[in-house]
Amino acid sequence: MPSPDTHSRADTVRGALLVALSASAFGAMAIFGRYAYAGGTDVLGLLTLRFLIGGAVLAAVAYRRGVVWPRGRTLAGIVAMGALGYVGQSLCYFIALQHAQASLVALLLYLYPAFVTLLAALWLGERLTHVKGAALVLCLGGSALMVGGGHGDPLGIALALSAAVVYSLYIVAGARVTRGVDPLATTAIVCLSAAVVFCCASVARTLAGTPPHLPTTPAAWAALVAIALVSTVTAMLAFFAGLTRLGAARTSMLSTLEPVVTVLLAAILLGERLSFVQGCGGVAVLAAVLWLVSAGGGPRDEAVSLEASL
Repeated sequence: MPSPDTHSRADTVRGALLVALSASAFGAMAIFGRYAYAGGTDVLGLLTLRFLIGGAVLAAVAYRRGVVWPRGRTLAGIVAMGALGYVGQSLCYFIALQHAQASLVALLLYLYPAFVTLLAALWLGERLTHVKGAALVLCLGGSALMVGGGHGDPLGIALALSAAVVYSLYIVAGARVTRGVDPLATTAIVCLSAAVVFCCASVARTLAGTPPHLPTTPAAWAALVAIALVSTVTAMLAFFAGLTRLGAARTSMLSTLEPVVTVLLAAILLGERLSFVQGCGGVAVLAAVLWLVSAGGGPRDEAVSLEASL
């Protein structure tokens, strides 16, 4: 019979593969977004369908698994996270993709662990050690190199940084709001709340005579559905499954594969190339993120599951 150590090792390997799958699915989202835009859709059309499809599927999975849904103030807080925080982050991210390289947007977004560390020190009383401070300086230096390398207009760069800031606020606030709530219920509610906001915006624009643009080609429809089912549903479920096997610290470390996947896919499929200076900046940011996580400066255990909502 297999020993307990063998089972443990096998479970760890499965967890690592699941988190790698999740990171790859999230990393591909920027590429899918570019293909959807090329096929005629706009930001509002893309996000409305993404959250409608993804939220409905996640809610169905949660219901089938018998997940306990939150109520009262906790439910209201999670709804606010989706309707305000996640809507804002998604808008910044997907609009940024129209004004800057997908690889640059992905790398700038990955500054969020540094922002989480700062916010946790300011709001949650976590100690800002010398190691965390040095890692933050490395993050800022790396981001300066990436921005200085060009290949993105100021609006795209500003929106990518805004997406990282909003996402950081979302994680830090959500760490308290979602305490004790099943992560699958949290993400389903967040997605459905965002879907309601985007549906209302779509109806308002339609009544104003400027309806959201939907894909006009099969390839664009395939890309949009992939954003909903691969980069949202599959990515979230794989993340949760991996998190239960690996724990928060190792899951956070493996999640740094996400921007690496985006950079590689952007180079292969979109012909994007980071300059040498940008590449050095990206390496510095990822190294700083890993340093923060190893120093305990990544998202707190109860906040790590919120990363899956990206």
